[in-house]
Amino acid sequence: MPKKDPVVLALPVVAMRGVVIFPKMTLHFDVGRKKSIAALKAALGDGRDVFLCAQRDLSEEEPRFTNLCPVGVVASITQIVRLPNSENIRVVVEGKYRAYIKEIIKERPYLFAVVEERTEKAVKASQLEYEQALVRRTKDVFEGYADETMHLAPDVAISIISENQSGALADYIAGNISLPPEEKQKLLNETDPLARLESLCVMLAEETEIAKLENDIDRKVQERIDKNQREYYLREQIKVISSELDEEDSPVADAEKYRERIAALGFSQQSEKKLLAECDRLVKSPQGSPEALVIRTYLDRVLGLPWNVRTKDNLNIASARRVLESDHYGLEDVKQRIIELLSVRRLAPDIKGQIICLAGPPGVGKTSIAKSLARAMGRKYVRISLGGVRDEAEIRGHRKTYIGSMPGRIITALEQAQSANPLILLDEIDKLGNDFRGDPASALLEVLDGEQNSAFCDHYIEIPFDLSGALFITTANDRYAIPAALADRMEIIELYSYTSEEKFNIAKRHLIPKQLKAHGMNSKMLKISDDAINALIDSYTREAGVRTLERYIAKLCRKAAVRFAEGCEGKITFKASELEELLGPKKYKDDELDTVDAVGCANGLAWTSVGGELLKIEVAVLEGTGKLELTGSLGDVMKESARAAVSFVRSRADKLNISETFYKDKDIHMHFPEGAVPKDGPSAGVTIATALVSALSGVAVRCDVAMTGEITLRGTVLPIGGLKEKTMAAYKAGKRRIIIPAGNVPDLKDVSDKIKQCTQFVPVSCVDEVLEAALCEGYKRECRKTAEVSPSDSTGYTSGSYVV
Repeated sequence: MPKKDPVVLALPVVAMRGVVIFPKMTLHFDVGRKKSIAALKAALGDGRDVFLCAQRDLSEEEPRFTNLCPVGVVASITQIVRLPNSENIRVVVEGKYRAYIKEIIKERPYLFAVVEERTEKAVKASQLEYEQALVRRTKDVFEGYADETMHLAPDVAISIISENQSGALADYIAGNISLPPEEKQKLLNETDPLARLESLCVMLAEETEIAKLENDIDRKVQERIDKNQREYYLREQIKVISSELDEEDSPVADAEKYRERIAALGFSQQSEKKLLAECDRLVKSPQGSPEALVIRTYLDRVLGLPWNVRTKDNLNIASARRVLESDHYGLEDVKQRIIELLSVRRLAPDIKGQIICLAGPPGVGKTSIAKSLARAMGRKYVRISLGGVRDEAEIRGHRKTYIGSMPGRIITALEQAQSANPLILLDEIDKLGNDFRGDPASALLEVLDGEQNSAFCDHYIEIPFDLSGALFITTANDRYAIPAALADRMEIIELYSYTSEEKFNIAKRHLIPKQLKAHGMNSKMLKISDDAINALIDSYTREAGVRTLERYIAKLCRKAAVRFAEGCEGKITFKASELEELLGPKKYKDDELDTVDAVGCANGLAWTSVGGELLKIEVAVLEGTGKLELTGSLGDVMKESARAAVSFVRSRADKLNISETFYKDKDIHMHFPEGAVPKDGPSAGVTIATALVSALSGVAVRCDVAMTGEITLRGTVLPIGGLKEKTMAAYKAGKRRIIIPAGNVPDLKDVSDKIKQCTQFVPVSCVDEVLEAALCEGYKRECRKTAEVSPSDSTGYTSGSYVV
């Protein structure tokens, strides 16, 4: 390939003071000398190319060619801008190639000369490996230089890493680092790329060492300056200035007050740094500006939190027992667990992770037991209602950058309590929701985790707050509605429905005195007789708790208040016979059918989130074509239980004295009263089967019997859940004989002793035993031993392996 001839051009010349440009380098600089401006204008009129070379003596205002470095760069002018209010212009050029002054043409009115391109020597094939090694070494040295100087743009470093040609790499590095102009000119003069890169490598190493020394000197100088003394001196000056100007409420004065409060609270180093930075922002904010108001509000709320305020726990067990007994009747399991909690804290005051969830129907005392615990321990009490909360920011707060931002409910509760270790009641935790704004249940995971809540960080406060000292109690109506991750962090204690006896004692000991006091009366003015209290419980309320009962007692107090206001003197006594006149007709009456044995009607038991319920099932057998009709808002599981009961009866029709063709020539209608209430679950299986056999055989079902249990196609009775609530419902309905699965016998230990004393429990393992216990004397079992299948052999069921 023939060698290319160097380019020779006649170009305007611009002398550069203290600046050396390299090929492929973009440079912008200001021009003020008349000769240089004239040269640039001439270049713009003829191809836009100009020759740039360094000036030897920087002090000379009118340089001649003898004062110029002969080697420079031919560059193309890309932009010229005239500076405002000045005769100077700003030029942007891009270097094209090396050149040298071959012949001087003229020096006025601007420098003009013939320049010839300086071609770069090619790297020999034998030198390629050396070139590669030299390029790598130069990049390593440059890395060290960049670490020490720390003022290079990221794109420069990327371009250097990607460049592998020795000449181009040397030019690019030399054009982008700080080197003396003489050193840069030496590199520009060199046409051998390897020699140029070697020289640059040596220069970089020297500059790196110099930079290290400069950094060491700066570090030593900085260490000798007493920062605290300097800040103190400046702040004292600011105080004096503010005082002289009578600016006590200025941002400077406010910031100083905030700094004093921050120092007094003893924050961690990171938190203190964050708050002091806010103080510095306040100083720089104009007085009365929105930003200053936001900062003041933020600092006031943060510094108003009870960072170091704690109440002393009262861990006297005897005193705690007295408080709990005086405030609540019954609830023995909950009281015992609270006594255990206090006992453990007495032995290990710093124990963490004791979070209790009280789950039970409404009105059984979940919230009031938390208040009693706070009173017994001597802690501040705060309640947070979580019902319907759907926004994660309700728990963790809003970012303070938003208008109207505020902390979350946890931090707000601490503000209200003004204590770092209050008792916080998270009420209705099972009713948390979630939507596009976040999941508050997930935000509570950190709050209720004893291993994490020691550094709870609210989005508004932005610095960690230790929640490990707070005692969290949660409440729920339905434990199964609590998110699994939350339930795993809590110890769930179940509260069950009150018996009539418990309601009577609660009314006598707590509700009546409370309402008398609320209505300005005492026991010498009004008395509600025992029979009236029992009548209220049996005829006017039908609930798991005592809220409705308390409302009726309040209504009686209002009736008495009217009499006193009308001039009545002496003590008023309300008896059961007067209730209908005072409160209206009875809300609940004993169903006459409940006292009569009926064909095709059986009493089942159901579980709800607010306690147990008596579930009646009615079956009618009609002439027809074998249709099965199910009514009463039934779910799929209950419908399947009804079909399973029909199939079981078909399979045992001959033994049960039932027509074997009933499924062909009879229509069966099963109805579950209170049709507007949805019903579902498998535990009504034995009740459906009993009512169906009764309707088909004409034998009545005993009216004093209630039953629960799931059945299989072979007649096995499987265990169910919610036995305690179901037995409570049977007891309230006056059913003194309850049929339960044999697998649920261990669960009877949870049933109230009062119920066990006046109720007969009949454990069964197959439907035959259910029918024998539930149907009247007219029922005769005709057992064919050869055809009978043992329930345990047919299902392989083991008690407790499956609970609904």
